[in-house]
Amino acid sequence: MFNYDLLEYLEGFLTTERKERFTEVLSMRTKYLTVAIEDVYQLHNTSAILRSCDAFGIQEVHVIADRFPVQLDKNIALGAQKWVDVETYQTTADCIRWLQQEGYRIVATTPQERGHLLPDFEVNTKTALFFGTEKEGLSEEVLQQADDFLQIPMVGFSESLNVSVSAAVLLQALTQQLRGSMLLWQLSDIEVLDKRLDWTKKSIKNVEQIISRYPPH
Repeated sequence: MFNYDLLEYLEGFLTTERKERFTEVLSMRTKYLTVAIEDVYQLHNTSAILRSCDAFGIQEVHVIADRFPVQLDKNIALGAQKWVDVETYQTTADCIRWLQQEGYRIVATTPQERGHLLPDFEVNTKTALFFGTEKEGLSEEVLQQADDFLQIPMVGFSESLNVSVSAAVLLQALTQQLRGSMLLWQLSDIEVLDKRLDWTKKSIKNVEQIISRYPPH
């Protein structure tokens, strides 16, 4: 059961502007669209994708660390790891299984000509976008289990984009599409409360000591 009194107590340590900013950002957050990153070994790319997720309102990122450990470049992520929930998995199968159980459509992003081009792609159900390694792309396991494929149309000599650039392009377009739709894409009321409490805790110095003095006497 959610502790409303604790939230109210801790929010008393925040400025009015900070609390209003949390409310504003959370009103645009979504789990309807999510991102899965499969064995991206250059830490600046994982960090940049995480930053794009924060910028475009994606609340959850799923990172598969089968061959390469999860690492972040804080100079690139710029604190996004505080505001975006990162779930990690040891195998691709574990990640796909969890997302499928949660009702997500598995969408493989690929430069190859298959599936939908971005302008023709519709987010009409919970969707997980999978991004692969810089050189090899997505694993055969993802490609075989994908419900759909998504490609960014390009007209130059380059056949692909950097993975973090691809993520930014797709997320900007698809979150804009979501916000203009009639779908129930926003966080639930309890999810918003949970994030308000989480973000408030992350914004207060020595928060554990402060919580230890709760309830105030």
